[in-house]
Amino acid sequence: MSTQTFHLPDVGEGLTEAEIVQWRVAPGDAVAVNDVLVEIETAKSLVELPSPFAGTVGELLAPEGETVTVGAPIITIAGAASAPDAAAGRSEHGEPATASAEGEGAVLVGYGTGAGATSRRKRPAERTETVRASVGVVAKPPVRKLARDLGVTLADVSPSGPAGEVTRDDVVRHAEQASVFRNIATPDAPAERERTIAVAPASAPTASAPPAVAGREEAIPVKGVRKATASGMVRSAYTAPHVSVWTDVDATRTMELVKRLKASPDFADIKVSPLLIMARAVIWAVRRTPMVGAAWVDKEDGSAEIRVRNYVNLGIAAATPRGLLVPNIKDAQDLSMRELARALEKLTLTAREGRTTPADQQGGTITITNIGVFGMDAGTPIINPGESGIVAMGTIRQKPWVVDGEVRPRFVTTVSGSFDHRVIDGDGMSRFVADVASILEEPALLLD
Repeated sequence: MSTQTFHLPDVGEGLTEAEIVQWRVAPGDAVAVNDVLVEIETAKSLVELPSPFAGTVGELLAPEGETVTVGAPIITIAGAASAPDAAAGRSEHGEPATASAEGEGAVLVGYGTGAGATSRRKRPAERTETVRASVGVVAKPPVRKLARDLGVTLADVSPSGPAGEVTRDDVVRHAEQASVFRNIATPDAPAERERTIAVAPASAPTASAPPAVAGREEAIPVKGVRKATASGMVRSAYTAPHVSVWTDVDATRTMELVKRLKASPDFADIKVSPLLIMARAVIWAVRRTPMVGAAWVDKEDGSAEIRVRNYVNLGIAAATPRGLLVPNIKDAQDLSMRELARALEKLTLTAREGRTTPADQQGGTITITNIGVFGMDAGTPIINPGESGIVAMGTIRQKPWVVDGEVRPRFVTTVSGSFDHRVIDGDGMSRFVADVASILEEPALLLD
């Protein structure tokens, strides 16, 4: 009877580690191909790993709560038979397999099967040859120099270049995920501090904490989504020069429109909130000021460019028990009001359930953070990495407001935004926020 060992795969994001959250099987259980073995948490999301083998579960090699590296053995399956054409994470055409956004028939990079999959699992000898071949990594000289400066071994980096080459972003991302920010707290390693500064040049020193007192304090490990969020926010805060602007808005007509939509048969099965109108306002305003959806891109030769994106992948910041997630609605500019409402509802529910996939969080162009749900009036949010603007919507409450020379009770909110001043100047920022405010004040402008 043969025994197969299942190694933790790279689930498609070039991540280096994942936490074992919950085993769905126990030793002695019979499993079929594509039965879910385990739930893991990466720096991006919770992922269910289906079995590439059929057989009987032997040994669980990693306990729940442990963080393991990609490629480490996590489970053995006795009498295992892999499904025909099952995974090495690549199809017969050599394209990487990916996980589906809904987790149905998921095929994860490195293993697995799925509908229509035509790939096969690598045998141990083939995997060894792959490792040996990685010595000849394709990378340009500036990227190799950056890797040396950061102490990164290029063979360990997952390439994302169109020709399979390792890019500058790949090296920086790998350095961050592996150890860069952890090195900030290493006072006796000057070389490590220099490499840290290369990625986060303005990061502030961290003060040492007093020793914990038993029963009075609790230590929460920083890992998974929270660790990735902290890393990204530090990088964003200290590389993109943030500038914030804000304005108070009479949102009475927005509240009236929300009330009408809730009563409409077309929206009977969809949750409608002021966030829907805010989302439409941001999409409309981006069309008038495209630079807020642009991105600053550092090139491998040391130069930079501003990449203007003629579409809106609208990010919605979602607070979850696992930390802050920022999934985005792809091509939101093409959606009707009803379609956008449905997309917002689905995005919110998926985030709350902890089922947001890495693909859902990639490629955002601008983000909305609805701090009003926490009772906050305004804020100066940090830009999501890879974007140039984020808009915050404060709580909507009745306040005295001057209308036609008279003080009347109106529903008022504050719209604020933070922007990357390398990409957008003060004129563009102000026009964009003013456009968002004008839609909240008069949603009928969306009909133009």
